[in-house]
Amino acid sequence: MPIKFTIIQKCPDTRARLGTLQTAHGTVKTPAFMPVGTQGTVKAITVDELGEMGIGLILSNCYHLFLRPGIEVIARHGGLHRFMNWDGAILTDSGGFQIFSLGGLRKIDDQGVTFTSHIDGSTHFLTPERVTRLQNMLGSDIAMVLDQCPPYPAGQNEVREAVKRSGKWARRCKQAHLREDQALFAIVQGGVYENLRRESAAELAEIGFDGFAIGGLSVGEPKELMYAALNYTVPQLPPEKVHYLMGVGSPDALLEGVRLGIDIFDCVLPTRIARNGRVMTAQGYLPIRNSIYSTDLSPLDEACSCPVCNSYSRAYIRHLLNAGEILGLRLTTYHNLYYLDRLMQEIRKAVSENRFEQYYREVSPSLKKMYGGVV
Repeated sequence: MPIKFTIIQKCPDTRARLGTLQTAHGTVKTPAFMPVGTQGTVKAITVDELGEMGIGLILSNCYHLFLRPGIEVIARHGGLHRFMNWDGAILTDSGGFQIFSLGGLRKIDDQGVTFTSHIDGSTHFLTPERVTRLQNMLGSDIAMVLDQCPPYPAGQNEVREAVKRSGKWARRCKQAHLREDQALFAIVQGGVYENLRRESAAELAEIGFDGFAIGGLSVGEPKELMYAALNYTVPQLPPEKVHYLMGVGSPDALLEGVRLGIDIFDCVLPTRIARNGRVMTAQGYLPIRNSIYSTDLSPLDEACSCPVCNSYSRAYIRHLLNAGEILGLRLTTYHNLYYLDRLMQEIRKAVSENRFEQYYREVSPSLKKMYGGVV
């Protein structure tokens, strides 16, 4: 068995649940947020620092690693874990979203996707079978099927075609999947259309996978539509399997996702905004580059106990960022990842103590006020 997912406790008033995801590279407590290491690294953070925070699962991207440095290079190192010197668990995304976001640089048909590299203009053709075997070579703990992610907004006919193609590709991915020590997750599509979400989930559940992701959300739709889609999609997924919401990382959306039955999340949000000088705090986003903080000797967040907040002032970090010093990016990134990891710890504790509904009522209004504008 490549992974073992165990549900320890369920919240009686919501779909929130506490669990463990056991992999060959450690056990992850769920619900959990998964930092994104697209190109074999979580930007500005070392694997040792991720371990210090207690993070046990990260995401990398097959599409980007295929283009650079090449899957063969990584395979010669013995796989992605050894290549990046990470002994925790890895989930590899197939790159479907990245490929389809190329727009005019790609052409799709039932066989696969032809696309032009955004790096050097070279042309490539990827099929569901090839993407699956590339992830086999990477040796990640969890591989994702190749799917077609429609844009938002999109008409029902366009989304229906994407659902049909994604279902066919999922079957082909499962047939091509060769590693018994690697889990394979399906991706439910369907946009904001309940009937199509139900059809997609039913087909993928019938095929059978080790876990089920919900894709095609956090692509520009209002959060209310995303939550509505989760509300009618999650009950269609096999309850004993992992439920993974792709591309969501704002604190309010993480809390809402857990309430609706999500076990793992990923998003570039915390690391991306950190590089732009925006940090997450108990009072909301802090634009640390602003001149008002030039003489501020307080930490980024008075309520935070991370090494950054224990050791550095707002004035110093602002100085680093505005001077173009790499350390500034590292400090803001570390803090943001720490903040989200501690939020997930609080959520897990609330579920374990049978008080999640109370915790949700207390925390959700402020999180929505502070972070509701960004998924």
